[in-house]
Parts: sequence; C-alpha cells; structure tokens
Amino acid sequence: MTDQSDIEIFILGTTYPLRGGLATFNERLAQAFKDAGYRVTIYNFSLQYPSLFFPGKTQYSTDPPPVGLNILTKVNSINPFNWIKVGREIKNKRPLLLVLRYWMPFMAPCMGTIARIVKKNHFTKIVAIIDNIIPHEARFFDTCLSKYFLGSCHGFVAMSKSVLEDIGRFGNRKPRKFYPHPLYDTYGKPLSREEACQKLDLDPSFRYMLFFGFVREYKGLDILLQAFTDKRFEKLPVKLIIAGEFYTNAEPYRKMISDLNLSERIVMHNSFISNSEVPAWFCASDIIVQPYKSATQSGVTQIAYYFEKPMIVTNVGGLPEMVPDGKVGYVVEPNPKSLADAIYKFYSLGNTNEFVQHIKKEKQKFTWEGLIRTFEEFL
Repeated sequence: MTDQSDIEIFILGTTYPLRGGLATFNERLAQAFKDAGYRVTIYNFSLQYPSLFFPGKTQYSTDPPPVGLNILTKVNSINPFNWIKVGREIKNKRPLLLVLRYWMPFMAPCMGTIARIVKKNHFTKIVAIIDNIIPHEARFFDTCLSKYFLGSCHGFVAMSKSVLEDIGRFGNRKPRKFYPHPLYDTYGKPLSREEACQKLDLDPSFRYMLFFGFVREYKGLDILLQAFTDKRFEKLPVKLIIAGEFYTNAEPYRKMISDLNLSERIVMHNSFISNSEVPAWFCASDIIVQPYKSATQSGVTQIAYYFEKPMIVTNVGGLPEMVPDGKVGYVVEPNPKSLADAIYKFYSLGNTNEFVQHIKKEKQKFTWEGLIRTFEEFL
C-alpha cells in the first residue's frame, strides 16, 4: 500500500448530527484514517432509532459539525429497502475497507444485510468494531440477531478482552483482534479547577467526585448513592456530581437521594452533556467514579485519561483492564461497602499526584494510530 491516498475507507455508524459517545468516536476514527493518508467516507443514519424506542430527550447534537469529514446521511435502521439500496451503493463503490460500528443487536438486521450485499463485490474487507455482542440489558432474541451480524463480517476488532472472548463464544473463528479504546482527545485544553467550578457555578470550597454519562440501571448509580451514605463522608467536604441524561426512570433515584438524606451533598445535572461542556465537568472533579454492575469497555474511562483524572471502577467486564488498581485509581467489587472504602481512601490519603504520574504513562497505550494499524492488519 504505497499510495494510501487512492485507498477508500468507509465507516458505517452514528455520526453528526446524531449525538453521543459513538458519534464522537466514529468522527475521531475517520480523522485518524485521514491522518494516515486514506480517503474516508462515513455512512450515517438518517434514522437511527424510531422516536418511540429512544429513551432520551433528543437524538441530535447541538455542537458545531465536525470539520473536514465526508458524511453521507443515508442509512435507515428499520427500512429493508433502504438497506438494499445502501448495500448496492457501497458494493459498487468498492472501498478497500468497510468498518461497521456494532453496539447493539437492534442494528444487526440493517448492518448485517448491508454487509452481505457489499461482500458480493469480492473486494471490500468488512471489519466490525464490536462494543457489545450481548447488551447489558439483554432480551431473548439478541443472540440470534448478533449471530446474523457476525456472519456478515470478515473480521472483528474488540476494545476489551471480555468482548473478544464473547465473540469466540459464538463459535466464530473469523479473525479477531484486540485494541484498547483510544483516548477521546477532541476536547481541547483542560481548564483550571477554579475556571471549571466558575463555569458550572460550583462552590470551590468543596471537593467533587463525578458520575458521568447516560444513567442506566446497569451503571450502578444506586450502588454509589448507597456508598455515599457512609458516615465517614459526613466530615469530608465532598459532593457527588451526577452529570448526564437519564435513560431510565429518574424517580427511583430522586427518591433514593431524598430518603438517604443526600440532597445537600449531590449536584444533579440531568441532561445530555455536549462535547463543549465536557471539559468543565471533568476539570472540576477530583475523581471519576464508575460503579457499573456490568460493562465491556467505557468511553468515560478514556475521557478521564485525557483529563488525567484518577478513577474508581468496579471489577466487571473490561474496566479492570483499563484501570490498573492502585496506579491510576482503584478497582473494587460492585457493592456499597467496597466503593465507600475506595472513595474514603482516595480523599484521606491525598495521593492524587502519584495517580496522575501513572496516568500520564498509562494513557500512552491508547493511541488512534495504533487502532489504525490494527485495521491495516486485515487488509
């Protein structure tokens, strides 16, 4: 591959004007392919989810569009006639590589059908980035859908070893490779703590720990709230920030906060956090807490690495792979006592600088250039 400028790479997945971590990742992946000299096109969804099935307030971003990316908004996730049309279009354009971003079985019929049509050109390599084979909140038909999708690809990239193992459990012997989730490095320069607190109207005399991102049952916010009732925290000037939109009923959590007398120690921001707002939330916080009950990998972890923030994560899925215990934070069991012990240990020892030095070294593993090289191994 001496002249990569003649090589076309297509990505099929969520991107602007759709919002969220998937869109941010796909845009950054496209830029990484461009930086490596490839010509890149993203096939985006004209309809990602029917509004009836979408738990958030809106699917669309309020941020400015990404600069310099070729985005074709053409894919309808629920229209088989559209899948055939898009599949034929990509088949005839003959990109060397089609990257599919697979994150839930709902997308299997759409993506699997498009990929099967593209394969008929006997030229395009089809490689999927697998976030979840079986979702955190699984349904009985998810396995069948994922099998259909896996059968349409030539190979797979997983960003956690647990997902790599899950692919193998489906009896699939196609090539599969592991590469850790690269850093989200698109948020600009970090803010000072003082500036971040000012932007968010937070009292700088308090310390803050952050629970960030969409709130779903599997993310364990209830465990964190129970942990925060530990009597040791009553003497510490520490508050918990919950920043993110609820993708589940918020009332049980609000009731728990009230019943546990935590209202004065919680900062609740129940709405989607746009990319431009992300730096303030992370830079105002001392530590990022991910009390998940199940997980594969997490984009929140990679944002924390970018802003060089220590983390407390639970010992589930791929999280322990990403957060070496005692070096960049703590890995604990997903229960209130273990979580409370780790939080108290962090604030009582005051060894943030030691964590940050390890973070600076560890985050060098998570490069976009490395992910591009992983894809090139399939070609």
